[in-house]
Amino acid sequence: MTTRAADVRQKGSDSVETPSGKWRSGENFPVGSLLIRSGLRVHVHAFYRFARNADDIADNPELSADDKIRRLDRMAEILDGAPGRDSPAAAAMRQSLIETRVSAQHCHDVLHAFRFDATKLRYRDWDDLMAYCRYSASPVGRQLLDLHGESREAWSASDALCSALQVLNHLQDCADDYRRLDRVYLPISDLAAEGIGVEALAAPASCPGLRRVIDGMLDRTDALIEIARGLPAQVTSFGLRRESAVIVGLAVRLLRRLRRGDPLAARVKLRTSDCVGAVVSGASGFAWR
Repeated sequence: MTTRAADVRQKGSDSVETPSGKWRSGENFPVGSLLIRSGLRVHVHAFYRFARNADDIADNPELSADDKIRRLDRMAEILDGAPGRDSPAAAAMRQSLIETRVSAQHCHDVLHAFRFDATKLRYRDWDDLMAYCRYSASPVGRQLLDLHGESREAWSASDALCSALQVLNHLQDCADDYRRLDRVYLPISDLAAEGIGVEALAAPASCPGLRRVIDGMLDRTDALIEIARGLPAQVTSFGLRRESAVIVGLAVRLLRRLRRGDPLAARVKLRTSDCVGAVVSGASGFAWR
């Protein structure tokens, strides 16, 4: 066992995994839904649990940055075959990778992103944020595509969709991330251009300058979604093609709600009608033709 792993065990914890206190019931998008081929759902769920538990470590306000890094490193060790029961999610993911022969790189990429979350609290500009999304978001789509044996030519559109979803989630949670974790994904250069600082996120409602920053991010996210619209047509798997179309539709609807809503005043989220509309249009193929 490495020194870092030993440090974690010496703290008296039976598991390196830990709940963050952040809601898990507010997921916007389907994970391994019935549209996914039944034999692959268990592997989709294994990846989701792995990423979710790593995310919980990074988002736990009770842990120090060093402790978060040690726990994430321990997950990486178990993912690569180290013995131990202290990360069931990593052990299950390791078994999934063995069975599917999918590369572990996507899992290591998300761990890389969560190490950023443990130590990096600000993002310089949009490009800096997109570099983060390359590790925090893109691996999710790439894992699904590889799991289905899809062409890597679909990665570009998939990356755009996953990055769009990540930014939308950051905007939904911008007030909570700042208040609980002092973490801000809104580009500092955008805030500075409006003459405001991160402290604007502590207000009960968005000031005009912050609203313009949010709208500017939504404009750039809309451009990502336009690229993502080409994803379903590039996917050969029937179920994954439909699921990707549904997710594109949900992203469009959440973006519209964020245009109208204020994430500082209340959490902006999808409604049942949004989900039904996205499923109907996506499953029918209307959203991607």
